[in-house]
Amino acid sequence: MAKKRKKVNIEKVHVKKKQHVNGSLAGDVGIFIFLAFLGIFMAFPLYFSIVQSLKPINELFIFPPKLYVVSPTLSNFSDLLKVSGNLWVPLSRYVFNSVFITVVITAVQIFVCCCAAFCLSKCPKFPGYRFFNQLIITALLFTSTATGIMQFVVIAKMGLINTYWAYILPAIPSTMGLYLLRQSMSEINDFIVDSAKVDGAGLFRTCWGVIVPNQKPAIMTLIIFAFQGAWNMQGGALVYREELKTLPTVLGQVAAAGLARQGVAMAVAVLLMIPPLVVFIIAQSNVLETMATSGMKD
Repeated sequence: MAKKRKKVNIEKVHVKKKQHVNGSLAGDVGIFIFLAFLGIFMAFPLYFSIVQSLKPINELFIFPPKLYVVSPTLSNFSDLLKVSGNLWVPLSRYVFNSVFITVVITAVQIFVCCCAAFCLSKCPKFPGYRFFNQLIITALLFTSTATGIMQFVVIAKMGLINTYWAYILPAIPSTMGLYLLRQSMSEINDFIVDSAKVDGAGLFRTCWGVIVPNQKPAIMTLIIFAFQGAWNMQGGALVYREELKTLPTVLGQVAAAGLARQGVAMAVAVLLMIPPLVVFIIAQSNVLETMATSGMKD
């Protein structure tokens, strides 16, 4: 009997320790409620845009706005197709421009960031190593607006105004992408690189044959950021030829024609968010893996 009581007491102690480690039920419920509220808050703009795009014109100007559709219609999308059909340049040309620019920027940005991150994380410490690392961190503080004038001067001096290069070249250097990949590659043990050198692999082969295949989560995260930035890119002052404009630029001009096209504006917003949303859904598991393992050490 005494042994049984001791076992029971030991089991109770283990249960109390597990409850202490895992947290109380009230804490779990509180965390769940907080995350649910945060998820609803973040998903609300997406839901509201879809609802507004399905509203007829008489429901768009009701105040306060309703969060549901009384008489759903697809007239806003049909009006968008009609307006786009009357443009000087076919709509297919704008679609091609956006797809071409997005694919090229995403691919080249990943290639450049992978090579630069490998040099900063796995190559021997070269002169100016600390300076370049500090420069990357400092560059994170600057937005594209702060460098817009310098970019325009450089692109104009190179004679690349009104070309695809005006879209592509400024978007290739990604400070955030380089910082993300450098941090991810730094977690790989240096013995792997040394083993590749012993086997006769050069720097380029070590980078793309050994290190990069182990960076799938970080690369997929970078693809999401690069795709979203390139897809929403507008020419601004660098591109003003109609046949070189992107889809967001033209659809934004169509939606900005007045109050009568507010439904068309919401239809434009829904259409433009579909490609980045699809890319995120495809890559979300890798993004979650990156966030989960970013702070782990061997």
